[in-house]
Amino acid sequence: MDQEKRDLRDYLYTDGTEDYRIPMECHAGETVEFRIRAPKGVRAEIALLLGTHELPMSPVRSEGCFSWYSCKAEVWVKTSYIFRISFPKNGILCYYGCLGVAETADQCSPFTLSPGFFTPEWARGAVIYQIYVDRFCNGDPSNDVLTDEYAYINGFHAEHVEDWYSLPATLDVHRFYGGDLAGVRKKLDYLQELGVEVIYFNPIFVSPSNHKYDSQDYQHIDPHLTVIARDGGELLEKGEAENRKATRYINRVTNLVNLEASNAWFADFMKEVHSRGMRVILDGVFNHCGSFNRWMDREYLYQPEDGYAPGAWRSPDSPYRDYFYFQGEGADQSYEGWWNFDTLPKLNYDSESLVQEILGIGKLWLKEPYQVDGWRLDVAADLGHSPETNHAFWKRFRQAVREENPEALILAEHYGDPIPWLQGDEWDSIMNYDGFMEPVTYFLTGMEKHSDRYDPDLINDSDAFFAAMHWNLGRLQTGSALTAMNELSNHDHSRFLTRTNRKVGRLGGMGSEAASEGVRKSVLREAVVIQMTWPGAPTLYYGDEAGLCGFTDPDNRRTYPWGREDHELIDFHQYLIRLHKKSEALRKGSYMPLGREYGLIAYGRFTDREKVVVAVNNIGPRTVEIPVWRLGVRDGDELESLMITQENGYNVGTLRVKAENGKVSFRMGEHSAVVYRTVHDT
Repeated sequence: MDQEKRDLRDYLYTDGTEDYRIPMECHAGETVEFRIRAPKGVRAEIALLLGTHELPMSPVRSEGCFSWYSCKAEVWVKTSYIFRISFPKNGILCYYGCLGVAETADQCSPFTLSPGFFTPEWARGAVIYQIYVDRFCNGDPSNDVLTDEYAYINGFHAEHVEDWYSLPATLDVHRFYGGDLAGVRKKLDYLQELGVEVIYFNPIFVSPSNHKYDSQDYQHIDPHLTVIARDGGELLEKGEAENRKATRYINRVTNLVNLEASNAWFADFMKEVHSRGMRVILDGVFNHCGSFNRWMDREYLYQPEDGYAPGAWRSPDSPYRDYFYFQGEGADQSYEGWWNFDTLPKLNYDSESLVQEILGIGKLWLKEPYQVDGWRLDVAADLGHSPETNHAFWKRFRQAVREENPEALILAEHYGDPIPWLQGDEWDSIMNYDGFMEPVTYFLTGMEKHSDRYDPDLINDSDAFFAAMHWNLGRLQTGSALTAMNELSNHDHSRFLTRTNRKVGRLGGMGSEAASEGVRKSVLREAVVIQMTWPGAPTLYYGDEAGLCGFTDPDNRRTYPWGREDHELIDFHQYLIRLHKKSEALRKGSYMPLGREYGLIAYGRFTDREKVVVAVNNIGPRTVEIPVWRLGVRDGDELESLMITQENGYNVGTLRVKAENGKVSFRMGEHSAVVYRTVHDT
């Protein structure tokens, strides 16, 4: 296609990656080079509008049909910037920001650069694997929670599930399958072969529940997940509910000999993980704890004669009394629970003593001998009673954590607008619900992420997909975008494979069998292609790669099906992960939308050295044309297929297409996806 027939604005491109901003992240006062791509051979007047400054840009190199313009500036404080571009002979004046071309400066969404905001290099594009430990693998039956070992809450006794393959119950919090860190250790070879670089553990601190989002002791790993150093006392008689008589449980989880042995086991485990070049992120549940936490001790587990100070429930003079929001005293006392659950007392961050405790915990697990690599922060925006308290704490948390380990990742669970926390002095990034999980799910399945609703207007709506993805991607600073957790499923939402059947419901109303009925692996394959090629850190929820189904919590917490895996799906994930890890463009390159039709999306990931084209077709067979010239692919260049998925499988054999008139054209089958790369790239 002749240049004269193209809109000159389509040549424009810049972003915050290393090819267009050097360095990508900077120190205060550091000189930064800003670059933008424009058409070659056309007179252009380009200026960088950096805060209140206007800096002219000059051409620095040309290649193919593009020229790159550059200027340099010292950046001292958080700064927003856009580009103004004029083509005088063509009568075009436009602006370029993080959402692309705009007609006026007021309509242009700015880029942001925050000096001093550094995200860990190792986390950019990292392949993360989330493990709900009780359901992954039982590596040491001797540490299993036993039936009737203790009462949990409301009369529910701990229950050991004998059949690993049995499915979760509607009331499941007190049911244990025996998965432990020894099981994870036994499967490290599997995780490495799959291509996992980072393990994210759901909570593993002492807790009587299987989910452990009700922490009992933040300073110790639960011995039921590691090793039991010393048992004592008798088991509960069946039906006995008084925890003070649960001597076996108390001995395991309050005895310091046992707890220190558990921590030592975990330290040794971390050495092995690190020796394999892998990393670990822990789940920090700091908004609330459990009512059995030693700071509260509503269940009277911690005895003064064992060296424990009285919990806040036991005494108004407790050193932990102001860790919580109490009302009344004695028989009339009560406290605030998160979402009004009295088993989840909300922590009071107006207490400086509590703040110091949590900051110490944040640093403890990053130190020798554990050297954990980062934190995932549970319901992080809920912490405290005011935005001021919340932001003040997370600023201190970041400072404390980064003092201990400058490369530690700080990543938060968050729904809604995360930008107030992503200014460079609190979180690094987020679990990317709004900017990944939801748009992908709606486009491919029409389902809400809990399987609570089906929206026929959103399935196959490529405009809605790109609008949501671009809006959220554009608002994140580059480091945050490249480290965002891009999940299809997790412990709070239905399994993605279940969403492909478009059945609305939950375990209690639908039954477990319905979660597996009518599922479409072809749609899952489409989703995984997007996951492994979209900017961010692709994060697998254990078992998704093996074909696990399940409605939302607790059905999404089924055990990993060892011996019953879908090996074809595992091989598919393994191959795509390998492509992702080997590709500089997919790990940290630029992104550009290339096409959209009903049921079709196409986009590119690219660097100066590598161009990758992705297309996903969620309806019937069609011929697709993609304008690859916008990535820098020239006529006559060949692209080879890296992955082609189909309704009934996938193909990793090499097919080639040639760019002609600025485009490549190929046929796509029903519910299919393709990944192509320029042949000359290495």
